[in-house]
Amino acid sequence: MRVFADTNFYVNLLIPLRHSEEALSLLPSIQQQNTSLPITRLLRREITNAFQRLVFDSRQRAHDFRVTSEIALSARIQIDYEMESEEAMHWQEMDEVVLDAAFESLVYRHTAKHGFRTYDIQHVASALCLGSDQFWSFDRKARQLAELEGLAVNPL
Repeated sequence: MRVFADTNFYVNLLIPLRHSEEALSLLPSIQQQNTSLPITRLLRREITNAFQRLVFDSRQRAHDFRVTSEIALSARIQIDYEMESEEAMHWQEMDEVVLDAAFESLVYRHTAKHGFRTYDIQHVASALCLGSDQFWSFDRKARQLAELEGLAVNPL
């Protein structure tokens, strides 16, 4: 089992949100396989921004939950710790030429028909390039694209 998780999976894993329990319940399956989840350069950037965006949204009262700067920083530090220990997550370099080709292939086959967003395509392309057979996300569109590409998705 080779799993790739997208940004909203990691955010729900590390900050108490709507799908946090589901995210936590999936971790034992990778630990039983003695593997960990890859963190790409894009994922690390997007996760960091997502944490800060939750702080902004909380200040604007855009949601019924509150994420403080301290919670966001703690979650970001947890990512670094997990990548260092490689128990649950590990740093994953990507071959940008191969990734670009996979990205463009997905765009031309699916976006005009289904309206996928750039980051959904980027994450699914990353999963495919890494040889993943499962894609973990709580985002409907990302899951749809992953399924179109033959990847198993986590249950909701």
